[in-house]
Amino acid sequence: MSSSLLCRYIDLSKRRVSPEDVAQTEEKFNKSKAVHSIMRHVAETCSRDLETLYANFGWPLYKKYGHAYEAFKRCVASDEAAEELVKEFSLDAEVNDSLVKNIRRRLTPQPVKMRADVEVTCFAYEGVDAVREALLEAQKVGTEDAPVKIKLVAPPLYVMTTTTLEKEIGVDLLNKAIACATDEIGKRKGALAVKVQPRITSDREDRMLANMISDMDNLENQGNADDDDDDEDGSSGED
Repeated sequence: MSSSLLCRYIDLSKRRVSPEDVAQTEEKFNKSKAVHSIMRHVAETCSRDLETLYANFGWPLYKKYGHAYEAFKRCVASDEAAEELVKEFSLDAEVNDSLVKNIRRRLTPQPVKMRADVEVTCFAYEGVDAVREALLEAQKVGTEDAPVKIKLVAPPLYVMTTTTLEKEIGVDLLNKAIACATDEIGKRKGALAVKVQPRITSDREDRMLANMISDMDNLENQGNADDDDDDEDGSSGED
């Protein structure tokens, strides 16, 4: 291979990149991707040249706010901020309406559902009552905006869930609920084990959980029905 061809390659090593740099770069890339998607859609909707839109107000936003994404977020926060953006760059009505509409549709925070899976056991005399009281205390950690709910899957497995606009808040809330339940069940000589750490749960996981709970309910109902049948058979035999 000739030296002229070798000169076209750049040697990069991921090992020299810190996790913090990776996170910052990914965040910047995702913000830029969101901005470009909005700008492109506005250009297509209003039949405008994309590069001209960037030159008129896209790039100036980067220069003034550090990133156009930060300026766009202001439009989501209030109508006043959106009006200021229009006045500052003298956007015509068509571009302005399309821009604000797309910004709010794409950047308005959407609630995310968080979930953690735990096993709670207590072999002391209180048993089931101790587990129930510990989990009830854990639910009190939730807020009006982000309530904590706890569902029984199958003893001793329970699922804690909450819905919030920010992932970090949801993770923190579920960790506090886990800590509360751990402390309460510990006072009653029981134990809590985290099987799956707090994370964003998908619709697929929600369906699987609902099906699992439904299957367990059906098995329990079937078992109760079998017990009733056995009792009836026993009674008829005595007669």
